[in-house]
Amino acid sequence: MRKLFVCAALALLTTGCNSDNANPNDPSQVNIEFTTTDITVGTGNAAAIGNSVSVHYTGWLYNQSGIDSKGNQFDTSLDGDPPLGPFVLGGSNILTGFQQGVLGMRLGGKRRVYIPPNLAYGSSGAGNGLIPPNAALVFEIELMTLVQ
Repeated sequence: MRKLFVCAALALLTTGCNSDNANPNDPSQVNIEFTTTDITVGTGNAAAIGNSVSVHYTGWLYNQSGIDSKGNQFDTSLDGDPPLGPFVLGGSNILTGFQQGVLGMRLGGKRRVYIPPNLAYGSSGAGNGLIPPNAALVFEIELMTLVQ
């Protein structure tokens, strides 16, 4: 950590800093934008703020390796657990980025969601170190129920 601060300080004074020690697979060193990609478009009405939903999901720490940019899996509801929910979009304690990722989905739809740290766990991280501070996350979400 100290080396990172020294490198940043030197970068201000010089034209560059050797980044050979940077780890692009460290989720706390990745800056991504919130994006969604539909894998399967569902049917019916689109999920909106105030709707009650339940979802199946898998979550990974984001990294820049591989085509899918998926890193280490940290959680899933697909290992025999019931879907997450029901929860109300815009009115629950579910991650802001996760809720935003569900908005617009249709029943039976599946979506990949890229969430920057400020819409995830931020500087605190979670899970006793399982999700490090400032980690970017990737979720694949499947909308199982939708009550408008």
